[in-house]
Amino acid sequence: MSTIPRTPAGGEPGYTPEVARRTADVLERVRRVVPEMEWPVHAPYVDAIREWKLERNAVILAHNYQTPEIFHGVADITGDSLALAQRAAETDADVIVMAGVHFMAETAKILSPEKTVLIPDLEAGCSLADSITGADVRLLRERYPDAPVVTYVNTSVDVKAESDVCCTSANAVEVVESLQANRVIFLPDEYLGRYVASKTKTEIILWTGHCEVHERFTGEEIAAYRRQHPDIAVLAHPECPPDVLAASDFVGSTSGLIQHVLERRPGKVVLITECSMSDNVAVQFPEVEFIRPCNLCPHMKRITLPNILQSLQQMEHRVEVDPDAAERAREAVERMLAVGRGAGR
Repeated sequence: MSTIPRTPAGGEPGYTPEVARRTADVLERVRRVVPEMEWPVHAPYVDAIREWKLERNAVILAHNYQTPEIFHGVADITGDSLALAQRAAETDADVIVMAGVHFMAETAKILSPEKTVLIPDLEAGCSLADSITGADVRLLRERYPDAPVVTYVNTSVDVKAESDVCCTSANAVEVVESLQANRVIFLPDEYLGRYVASKTKTEIILWTGHCEVHERFTGEEIAAYRRQHPDIAVLAHPECPPDVLAASDFVGSTSGLIQHVLERRPGKVVLITECSMSDNVAVQFPEVEFIRPCNLCPHMKRITLPNILQSLQQMEHRVEVDPDAAERAREAVERMLAVGRGAGR
């Protein structure tokens, strides 16, 4: 379907009664987490982006760490990085816009090589993905020739291409144990690797990569939350340091944290992860009080409604990956997915 966009390329959308009417559904959804006084700023972009998505036959993928006006306002698919790429591959869209960071856009391109993949800001990187290169993986293989390489999906295509199998934070233990190896090289997140090591008898060879958001949390901070809110449920992402995980009530991936809230419905909860996730999850659970941590991902926050609109208008910035590396990376991802299918995950 093709339409005539209301906002011409390069134009600035304006807030009108018609825009307010057309975006009222989104405002109602995000009212608890987006101040109503901000809506006249966001609504024109939400409205224009909706039109341009139709014009480009595009889908927008939004990671859980995006701001609510993006996550609930313009995204067609939301969730964890790998799930975003998988679900986008199943659509008939010609264009994928990644409201996330660069390695996520690469993963989308790996799984949808025939689609145009755009990222609104080329500088939206990741401290964890940047902590290791494909050359580093090759050197580790030389040092530990008997150890298979398990690579977290939060890595570049070049690193995935040098790996035996990928994993997510949700299935990392399952993937490691599926290899039935005495020892495994686990890359690149040190804290996730330590968490995996605590759950398996397999020897884990670690890399010292960290997420700059999760590594800032401390056990002392968790203790302070408990002093201020004695009845709080503390849910932490396994990329956090060991003392944080030890002080938490539950440890899980972003999807695991959401599922825990869904099943337990705690009266008061703090999600020890990027702070926008609390805003996004709070929309789904209005009866739960979310105490919000203030650790922001500066890379995720480079993605905004204005540059999503510009990305669709200008068809920028296109993400390309080397075909050979993409094929080898795809094989590592598919091996991971085969583990999940075999275990009935």
